[in-house]
Amino acid sequence: MSKETAIVLFKEKTIRRTWYKDEWWFSVVDICYALTDSNDAGAYWRKLKQRLTAEESEVVTFCHGLKLEASDGKKYLTDCASPEGILRIIQSIPSPKAEPFKRWLAKVGYERMQEIENPELAQERMKNLYEQKGYSKDWIDKRLRGIAIRQNLTEEWKERGITKQTDYAILTAEISKATFGMTPGEYKKHKNIPTKSKANLRDNMTDLELIFTMLGERVTTEISQNEKPEIMSEHKKVAKRGGKVAGNARKETEKELGKSIISKENYLSSSDKKKKIIGDGDE
Repeated sequence: MSKETAIVLFKEKTIRRTWYKDEWWFSVVDICYALTDSNDAGAYWRKLKQRLTAEESEVVTFCHGLKLEASDGKKYLTDCASPEGILRIIQSIPSPKAEPFKRWLAKVGYERMQEIENPELAQERMKNLYEQKGYSKDWIDKRLRGIAIRQNLTEEWKERGITKQTDYAILTAEISKATFGMTPGEYKKHKNIPTKSKANLRDNMTDLELIFTMLGERVTTEISQNEKPEIMSEHKKVAKRGGKVAGNARKETEKELGKSIISKENYLSSSDKKKKIIGDGDE
């Protein structure tokens, strides 16, 4: 499966994690903060790591530097460990929260394994999350379908040799420009979504915006599967063509409706809706 990133909470403390080697790997610094409430969890972990290294403990070897998103929205190499490694590390951290954390760690790991065996559980969990945020059932159905279409597209790109996140972003921008006349970044500005926030653009789209986003990405997937592009320049042309199909459909729809479907409306500024911007990273 493709590498995923996510944030989970332990007693209201944020724990970043990433899917690596078929299991969740957790940020060691975040766990140090959750267990110790240290004002500088990074320094705490550095000192602990130095001590463990001096003691020739093998615990440090359980850690790998993996890219996680920081508060500035950028991704940096961060010491992470698997559940087994984390359990070994917390044995070296004196904290009354250690036992509750072990139970929590087992729970979040088990939930993910269930979702791998039964993908419908992951979809149901996401549906419940959106419902808690106040989204309508009709909107949620479109959003979940859009996520599935997006995953199919990224899997297609990966099969054709596209692996860099920057390349995914470039191709996504081509589809967006052809569909809406704006890149995702420009679209965020149009909707007045803070550029440095982790807010996901699609979680702030209207029904019609979601529909045309899906159309552009689905058509791009179909063209790619038919033509099997091999180099980035060919992928960009395919992405532009897929987006153009959705763009033409959007323009025809706007003619019929007598108005633009590109909306400034978003769930951050709509005072009549009890909704929040949330980020799941698939812009």
